[in-house]
Amino acid sequence: MAPDARTRRDDGKPLKKHAVRILLGVAVLLVFLAHAAGWSRLRAIDQLEAFAYDARLLLTMPRTVDPRIVIIDIDEKSLAEEGRWPWRRDRLALLVEKAFDRHHVAVLGFDIFFSERDASSGLDVLRGLAEGELKGNAQYRAALESITPKLEYDRVFAESLKGRPVVLGYYFSNVLTDKEGIAIGAIPKPVLPAGTFTGKRIDFSSYPGYGGNLPELQAAAATAGHVTPWTDRDGVHRSVPMLAEYKGAYYEPLALAIVRLLMDSPPVKPGYPSDGLLTKNYPGLEWLEVGNLRIPLDQGANALVPYRGAEHSFKYVSATDLLHDRVPLEDLKDKIALMGTTAPGLQDLRSTPVGPLYPGVEIHANLIGGMLDGTIKQKPPYVLGAEVFLLLATGIIMAVVLPFLNPLKATLVTLGVLAAVVAGNLAIWNSGNLVLPLASGLLMVVMLYALNMSYGYFVETRAKRQITGRFGQYVPPEIAEEMSRDPERFSMEGESRELTVLFSDVRGFTSLSEGLEPKALSRLMNAYLTPMTEVIYGHRGTIDKYMGDAIMAFWGAPIEDRDHARNAVLAGLEMQITLKSLETEFRANGWRPLTIGIGVNTGRMSVGNMGSAVRVAYTVMGDAVNLASRLEMLTKKYGVTMIIGEETRKAVPDVVVRELDRVRVKGKDEPVAIFEPIGLQGSVDKETLDRLKLFAQALKFYRAQDWDKAELQLLNLQKAEPECGLYQEFIKRIAHFRSAPPPPGWDGVFDFDSK
Repeated sequence: MAPDARTRRDDGKPLKKHAVRILLGVAVLLVFLAHAAGWSRLRAIDQLEAFAYDARLLLTMPRTVDPRIVIIDIDEKSLAEEGRWPWRRDRLALLVEKAFDRHHVAVLGFDIFFSERDASSGLDVLRGLAEGELKGNAQYRAALESITPKLEYDRVFAESLKGRPVVLGYYFSNVLTDKEGIAIGAIPKPVLPAGTFTGKRIDFSSYPGYGGNLPELQAAAATAGHVTPWTDRDGVHRSVPMLAEYKGAYYEPLALAIVRLLMDSPPVKPGYPSDGLLTKNYPGLEWLEVGNLRIPLDQGANALVPYRGAEHSFKYVSATDLLHDRVPLEDLKDKIALMGTTAPGLQDLRSTPVGPLYPGVEIHANLIGGMLDGTIKQKPPYVLGAEVFLLLATGIIMAVVLPFLNPLKATLVTLGVLAAVVAGNLAIWNSGNLVLPLASGLLMVVMLYALNMSYGYFVETRAKRQITGRFGQYVPPEIAEEMSRDPERFSMEGESRELTVLFSDVRGFTSLSEGLEPKALSRLMNAYLTPMTEVIYGHRGTIDKYMGDAIMAFWGAPIEDRDHARNAVLAGLEMQITLKSLETEFRANGWRPLTIGIGVNTGRMSVGNMGSAVRVAYTVMGDAVNLASRLEMLTKKYGVTMIIGEETRKAVPDVVVRELDRVRVKGKDEPVAIFEPIGLQGSVDKETLDRLKLFAQALKFYRAQDWDKAELQLLNLQKAEPECGLYQEFIKRIAHFRSAPPPPGWDGVFDFDSK
């Protein structure tokens, strides 16, 4: 069968059908692209990204102890033995001397700053007495001068620092006074001077003030590094500013200062990719070169802290044990020593990905180990472009593919994409040491999946309900369900299609109805129409309408059915069988058994919503429909239950039929052959087949105007089937033609002047 207009219109339907879902998916993609590009940052995505970073870190960190670094801990034990903090500077001087002279540490870093003078010796009071009550006492003055060097604890501490690889700590501050930052004490020279990054768009951590060390301490120490706390928006320490900006110059952190001192203080050099990779707006600073080390930076010149594990990933030594020689010499020999505190009261516990209360000194230890091992994760500025590309590629695939998949396939594809994104990201994390955004991609995939599932549930189920509402009164539930799977394929708009239509009518219904009460008549019609409808539905038919006792149904619309003619014929045959099975029930109710006539015809007809502005119905119209109605009426004339048209006969070659006649019905010039379907091939008994052959012979004699032979065959058939009115109809015609012969050239067609 050649494709009709409906088929041609469906050629571009799939894309059009899913256009809304695809556009919604693209809209979701644009939201994530805007976030990735920094045009519209979404805090929720940033928080999820931080969580994803922490999860990867926890999953892959080595959880080993770094033997090169030792932490000299001002712990609760030390405070209990030495007294509350701050300790006298001469005690700190003793600690420095023991660390270097007894234990031979390689370098000592203080995660502590000394911005205030130590007045705990009482020297200021003694000097006040010398200028006051004891001003003229020469003996007192002499004694004071002799003990002053021992009581100048800051000088004693400074002397202990001189000539030793000691790194002090200091901090930068955002505190302002009259729009000026507060500067306390002294800080070292910057590692990079002002103007180093002129013309570069780098988001440095910039500060207006600082809290440094006493000038004599800073001068005595080898160098110093800032211990400025750097937290993400969720308050978690994940990175450290490797270059903190103050008045245009750039300063190193404590960890970098220690590593440089350990390496004989090589210069710090900014690292840029080759010029061919740079664009006009690309900041370019991707790493710092320190001797043979390369330290990766993010777009804010921060380094991600490569946490080794939970707290105590480094050996801890109690400060009081060091002062009292209770530490084995080998524990500190040639080690990098960091002095800090884990005592809760000293408030140097930080929130980190590996613990909510993590010693701040251990953050510096992790960073030192990462720089020496080259394990600091890279998160260069070009990650922004990589994120945009990955989101674009993944988002387009998901937005375009998911709408075409059923829920199961969509779920499997989504799980596959999620697994691929996670696996690829982890592979790059491990092998490439590169941190690519993960949460944004995963969240986008999940949202696109949720969007498609929600759209399918809320929008498409609404369309399914509409299609069920539209066609539920016409077609069986299983066909309505089949239609609801792709509702956009079906429309109630009028169109021309090849269909098969069936009319059935109860014989003698008028006289039957006149003898019944309305309620009894209603019960009778329900008892008849219900099983007849079930038969039609069982053969995928569409009920057009009930007209009193009459039924009009058609096949091939709204859902396409290539076997529409066969299904209609089989439905008609089953209707006859079903009607016979109802006889017992009818007699039990005092009703006489019903007889029906069925007409079936196939042809091109108009189908769709038709009617007026007030009322419309989904129906079929056309000459082929009218002919089916005429065929139903002819069943009474020929004494048969069912008649099918010539086009229907051609479409059901596996059905045994009896050709009844060639007729010209009222309103039609062209004659049509009409047939009575008997049953499927193989199901008709031999006796019936023999009678069909005899009737075909009689029909051949009749059309040849050999009235005697035709009449003889018909009389013999009538003896075998006296109840069949078909034979009597032709016997009457032969008698008529004997007295009034047909005109010359008669073609055997019988004309019906009435409907």
